Amino acid sequence: MNRKDLWLLILILVVGAIVALINPRFLSPINLSNTANLIGLFGIFAIAQAFVIISGGIELSVGSIIALLGVIFVDLVALGTLHWSLAFIAVIVLGCLIGLVHGFLVAKVGLQPFVVTLCGLLIYRGAARYYTDDATAGFPFGASFPTLEWLTTGRFYGIPHSLIAFLIITVIMGIVLHKSVFGRYLLAVGKNEEAARYSGIGTSKITIAAYVICCGLTALAAIFIAMYTRSISPSSHGNFYELYAIAAAVLGGCSLRGGEGSIVGVVLGTVLLQVLQNLVNLLGIPSSLNFAVMGSVILLGVLADQQFSRRTPMGRR
Repeated sequence: MNRKDLWLLILILVVGAIVALINPRFLSPINLSNTANLIGLFGIFAIAQAFVIISGGIELSVGSIIALLGVIFVDLVALGTLHWSLAFIAVIVLGCLIGLVHGFLVAKVGLQPFVVTLCGLLIYRGAARYYTDDATAGFPFGASFPTLEWLTTGRFYGIPHSLIAFLIITVIMGIVLHKSVFGRYLLAVGKNEEAARYSGIGTSKITIAAYVICCGLTALAAIFIAMYTRSISPSSHGNFYELYAIAAAVLGGCSLRGGEGSIVGVVLGTVLLQVLQNLVNLLGIPSSLNFAVMGSVILLGVLADQQFSRRTPMGRR
């Protein structure tokens, strides 16, 4: 854990302590369990987003991918087109293919990541609405899939399986980013793509791999979220999720210029966002101010981080 992560952890503890003092329900088992579940759900696609940001790109179609793959997964399972395990694999593969297309357009065709993923945001949202005739997709009344429901929405000694999945992904992605050759190459490409290319790194492959990882993990999150909500309105499901993911990554120390970031930081950023979300609910702050409160705190956090980063090198001199 670096110094940025430590300060973020302290901020989470301070915010949590203040909320707990004002409203003791914050520490109730039910509230903590629900918050942990949301941390798991949002954390999976936040880590996914971090990989693309570290590579120097951006993925703006996360929410639309979650909506499209969510309705496809529910449809495949509810209609019995595929066994849920095959539908699970099919959706993950579909997510990876979407990432492959995004990565190819960015790395090989040379399009801007912002343009590619913004178009994706519109395309996948429109496709989800067309696929369902703009109707809500869900499971038929009384339909039950015990094993699938246990895997995605069950709990192990009170710990939501979504959180357990998130922690497993955190460990794996932490090793990939911080302990593997691919991780070092990814940071190098994000820091200076041209220098990385002259150093013999296959920058195109690294960039494409980052988008495949991002969309593959987003597909996994789409399944968990679809099973959590049990019904999906294609016009609104997953709206602004890409902004949550970007905010968690940036709060966690990922630079939007690329080449910088840590998995621990993204985890802490996700936790802080959900604590703030919980703060808005428990303190009775009007829900209309939800985004305003979160945006203000994120802006203050980024400004404080920038000031801290400027002072640290001066202090060392």
